[in-house]
Amino acid sequence: MSFHPRHLLVTGGAGFIGATYVRQMLARDPALRIVTLDALTYAGSLNNLCDLPDPARHHFVQGSINDGEQVKSLLRAHAIDTVVNFAAESHVDRSIAGPSAFIRTNVEGTFTLLEAVREVWIGEQGLAGGALAAGRRFHHISTDEVYGDLSPGAPGFTEQSPYAPRSPYAASKAAADHLVRAWTATWGLPTLVTACSNNYGPRQHAEKFIPVIIASCLAGRSIPVYGDGDQRRDWLHVDDHCRALDTVLRQAAPGTSWNVGGGHECSNLELVRQVCAVLDGLAPARAPHARLIRHVSDRPGHDRRYAVDASRLSRELGWVPQVDFAAGLADTVRWYLAAAS
Repeated sequence: MSFHPRHLLVTGGAGFIGATYVRQMLARDPALRIVTLDALTYAGSLNNLCDLPDPARHHFVQGSINDGEQVKSLLRAHAIDTVVNFAAESHVDRSIAGPSAFIRTNVEGTFTLLEAVREVWIGEQGLAGGALAAGRRFHHISTDEVYGDLSPGAPGFTEQSPYAPRSPYAASKAAADHLVRAWTATWGLPTLVTACSNNYGPRQHAEKFIPVIIASCLAGRSIPVYGDGDQRRDWLHVDDHCRALDTVLRQAAPGTSWNVGGGHECSNLELVRQVCAVLDGLAPARAPHARLIRHVSDRPGHDRRYAVDASRLSRELGWVPQVDFAAGLADTVRWYLAAAS
């Protein structure tokens, strides 16, 4: 299977992962033209799209995937052959405090986006397995949280693992995944779904765990750790994630799903201590930073462990993570230190 995107619509492309993907794709494929659609809510920023390689091949539009007419207009005006959907509400704590925004964006927004693409690309009749599949792709970005809680010592979730979401965020992403697959089964829309583990790297929003740790250390305030801190996550550098997305887009058959993991699993408390150790070396005047760790009440329904088995992606498509976790974490801390100076 070989697919060559030429006119790409990236939704949510002003966010952390989406903007990294836009930057990578412009750099890797000189024939590609990209339209970024982003609502510029709190999680998206045009600063993430500064200093793009060959910016003449990039066009930014402020708007929402909930606006089907705008999406259809962009698809037609730019002859879009590929949609990569990063647009989502993605913070578990926010989904607990206010789940309605997650249903609106992650479920209703994905539905609206799928319907706009279906109308423009295939109309009322499906073309499964035909010329459409050879020349179009709808790539939906999901999360390992759709699989729910993983038992200690159990192997990572595979693409065949059942869905068992336990937070409003995870449930909304699971619903979106099911919609994407249904549009393939019913109308032949050529889709791909990838579920990733926890991302880290430069430009991540301040509400995420690693930026919170760094900001707390720099401000000399307490580093909040939920419960006993033994919740375990697999960590994936955003550059490796985006390389995986490009691999899947270009090589995977339509209608398939893939797990993307970094292969570095650790507890939240271990991660905090690793970030503190990096900061001890880079900002020794404030060391030891681990003295700032404070355990706080656990959040409702907090899953103890996530981890995915990405061996199929490696075995069938040849992708492997390239960024060593220790090196990637140190580079990430340096970026935030430079941004704060």
